[in-house]
Amino acid sequence: MKKFIIVSLFPEIFEGFLNSSLIKRARQKKILNIEIVNLRQFGLGVHQQVDDCPYGGGPGMILKVDVLDKAIKSIKQKNPISKVILLDPKGKIFTQPKAKQLSTDPQNLVFVCGRYEGFDARTDQLVDEKISLGKFILGGGEIASMAILEATARLLPNFLGKNESLKNESFNENNLEYPQYTRPEIYKNMKVPAILLSGNHQKIIKWQEEHSKIDK
Repeated sequence: MKKFIIVSLFPEIFEGFLNSSLIKRARQKKILNIEIVNLRQFGLGVHQQVDDCPYGGGPGMILKVDVLDKAIKSIKQKNPISKVILLDPKGKIFTQPKAKQLSTDPQNLVFVCGRYEGFDARTDQLVDEKISLGKFILGGGEIASMAILEATARLLPNFLGKNESLKNESFNENNLEYPQYTRPEIYKNMKVPAILLSGNHQKIIKWQEEHSKIDK
């Protein structure tokens, strides 16, 4: 069973994600174990402070390195064999090959979600790597963590039920999935390609291969 641990200030964001569709089924079948850790419980003082103003001035608040250190240490004490991943726009861009790598990683995967203006830069020294969804900014790392978790989880054995479902998917072997169609055969003058209706299996396979290439 693959274990994912997500550190977030807003655990409620994950309620629908965890209790819907294939993720819910995989949890029920013990393929996945997903734990959400509320960063607030490691906050400092009576008000459980997790952020502070940046040195040197500037807008917004920064997540405190001491709070993050407490959270990561607590998780590693309970889950010694863990890889800690910081979800950061400055991280390496997430790809399908990276999803495959994470799906076979024997360690538990810990995703640390940012908020506000980001992390104290010293947090980099507390984690194993940084990953980004792309060159854009989100309000926090929660959406990124869900995207990476799902892309990784669906590569696990039995997650999709049939391994054939993965064989011709987009970005498998750097190809895109070929176009697919279903009934009706003609809709508003848009027709299904004749080759797919021909019944010639070899020609159909050739057509699918030709239409699953990524433009260079």
